[in-house]
Amino acid sequence: MLKAFTLRVLFCMALVAGLAMSIDTSQAKSLDDILKDGVIRIGINPNFPPNSSRNSSGDWEGFDIEIGNKIAEALKVKVEWVPTETKDRVPFLVADTIDLSLGALTRNSERAKLIEYTVPLHTEVLAALTTEKVAADKWQDLNNGDITLANIRSSWVIDWQKQNMSSAKQEIVDTIPDVVRLVAQGRADAIVENIDFFMSHTKSHPNVKWKVLKDPIFVGYCAIGVSKGNYGLRDVLNIVLFNLHSSNTVNDLWEKWYGAPMLVKVTPNPYF
Repeated sequence: MLKAFTLRVLFCMALVAGLAMSIDTSQAKSLDDILKDGVIRIGINPNFPPNSSRNSSGDWEGFDIEIGNKIAEALKVKVEWVPTETKDRVPFLVADTIDLSLGALTRNSERAKLIEYTVPLHTEVLAALTTEKVAADKWQDLNNGDITLANIRSSWVIDWQKQNMSSAKQEIVDTIPDVVRLVAQGRADAIVENIDFFMSHTKSHPNVKWKVLKDPIFVGYCAIGVSKGNYGLRDVLNIVLFNLHSSNTVNDLWEKWYGAPMLVKVTPNPYF
């Protein structure tokens, strides 16, 4: 069932393993250094709405931006935002270009050989989104020839569907709004994807009665990354995250930016 997901993880593992051989480890700024300088360098994806992107005024906005500001507020320091593409997150941490990385950094064992993870900040859920017009109770019900699945071009889930939902047809388009529009207009029946990233776009089709099918296919946990051995910073971030989760701040900000509650919430643990 998770064969394609496993291939995606293996690809990431190979990429990270290559980084381990090609990047010299620098001495990361410690928590004391950050507090002394009064600045924390936070890596964010420069074009990843609703997590992080520039608004019409040129200012950064999004879920990650608000979380980063909450962290800086707790540490009583200022934020230096560092645009960090997905492929650069681990290298930037290893090279001490950033102090921490946001941007849906999913935990895996190969990355953990090079960086430290905090407790989870949020989840990433592979699940099925459809409408009341489709008679399906679980994602397996969509695996039939009468169903057309919509997805965004180049998504790894397309190959997963070919392996695990081969009876269904596929309709591929270029953007997330286009994917949602296909289902809203009845040109496709469902979306099987990391559904959290699609939910806000359903608001553009208020007359459609959307439903997320029960039993997620896979739940990934995305954390904050810091440099290897930077335990002081990691531990204080864990405390900050416990407070943000316990106060429901993380879930409130998620719903604000994603337009729907987090599908699988993170349970705060004081003992991380």
